Amino acid sequence: MGTPLQLEELQNAFAGFQQTVAEVAASRDWDRWADQFTVDAHYVEHAYGTFTGREEIRAWVTKTMTSFPGSHMTGYPALWQVCDPATRRVIAEIDNPMRDPGDGSVFSATNISILTYAGDGLWRGEEDVYNPMEFGRMTYAWCQRAREYGTLDEPAARWLETYGAAFAPRP
Repeated sequence: MGTPLQLEELQNAFAGFQQTVAEVAASRDWDRWADQFTVDAHYVEHAYGTFTGREEIRAWVTKTMTSFPGSHMTGYPALWQVCDPATRRVIAEIDNPMRDPGDGSVFSATNISILTYAGDGLWRGEEDVYNPMEFGRMTYAWCQRAREYGTLDEPAARWLETYGAAFAPRP
């Protein structure tokens, strides 16, 4: 795991990570997000797979977050976090809100992220844990609301047509 850190150092590193995440959510510069990881980082994403190295992480995040529904998420704030300097890990619940579908309502789903800090502002690993069905149901509901308000764009409509039935409410 490496040398234990002081709690304040790990908290500051995670605050810096979250600041960059907030800026990337606005700029959509996913290269900048990927640059927070070491060149040999290990990323486990339960629905998409495991990625080794910054460049695999970069390719995955760019594709995922520029495609619907990732392209319609507006931020990724931590709702809470626990920092463990002995293991160099931060465990956080991350919110993933969607853009306003037209009526001011909020559609969101959360995941648990486990990040391992390498030092010098870089992360050696992340694992995202969540229920893909919850994300799918939230996305389906968002699409239905956007359609109702005339804001369902072509990528969202294509997702709804292709995958929506799997997430529709059951009678």
